[in-house]
Amino acid sequence: MSNVEVLTQLTPEHDYLIAIDSDGCVFDTMEIKHKECFIPNIVKSWNLQAISKYVRSAAEYVNLYSRWRGVNRFPALIKVFDLLEEWPEVQKRQVSIPRATALRDWIERETKLSNLTLKAEVDRTGDPDLITTLEWSMAVNKSVTVMVHGVPPFPHVKASLSKISNFADIIVCSATPSDALAREWKEHNIDRYVKAIAGQELGSKAEHINLAAAGKYNFRKVLMIGDAPGDLTAARANNAKFFPINPGSEEKSWNEFLTIAFEKFIRDEYNEDYEAQMIDDFMQKLPESPPWLAKGSA
Repeated sequence: MSNVEVLTQLTPEHDYLIAIDSDGCVFDTMEIKHKECFIPNIVKSWNLQAISKYVRSAAEYVNLYSRWRGVNRFPALIKVFDLLEEWPEVQKRQVSIPRATALRDWIERETKLSNLTLKAEVDRTGDPDLITTLEWSMAVNKSVTVMVHGVPPFPHVKASLSKISNFADIIVCSATPSDALAREWKEHNIDRYVKAIAGQELGSKAEHINLAAAGKYNFRKVLMIGDAPGDLTAARANNAKFFPINPGSEEKSWNEFLTIAFEKFIRDEYNEDYEAQMIDDFMQKLPESPPWLAKGSA
């Protein structure tokens, strides 16, 4: 569903609201989606075969192993292009890296970065880079539909959802297309725990939280669970609390949430010191600059 009413008309059943990211947070799908779906389609759509290994390294860094992790696909694509353009080893191969100026301009103006809004921009402008971007994004979605299935939630996720649904309302808050979210949550029978599933068509994660919570919940009783810095940003934009699922230590993180963090949250004991400790550990796992810069070469 692309209508924001799924969030604005959410009726609280509890005093607490928990917003949960999906890819890389609930499901171990980040690796397969990016390595098997996003990246091959970048190479194919933008004719970057001559530098495919560098495209893979740049895209994996941006989407999986950096503080860009979890960002919407369109700004992430631009970041990949920028890294490639600046990479000396790529420059030696004299491959033209797309500037995609119209895409950059659209990202700056548009708040709901999705295929729907991109198609409207394509129809309005006919810009070739926007056309290629839309074709790429649609190809990614097709690849995900074919490739990504049978990937269960991380250990302790189902137990956590079952437990917290008795004390807090839950929404899915993601930059993934809503159709894919609905399919994946239904496949594993965990959609029954949530009151709404919000994907990229409904705006940013910060907007999701605000639409669901404003005027209905005390934001001190709103918590965002996520595996990316953008999830922290979305929480802070709403003065909500944040609990990180650490990349590479997801099972440990969910166990921490299930046995310790959630109890603190519903007892109003989720204090700044505890949260800061969790966030500091989380951010240390995500570097700010790519490894090839530290090495000085590819």
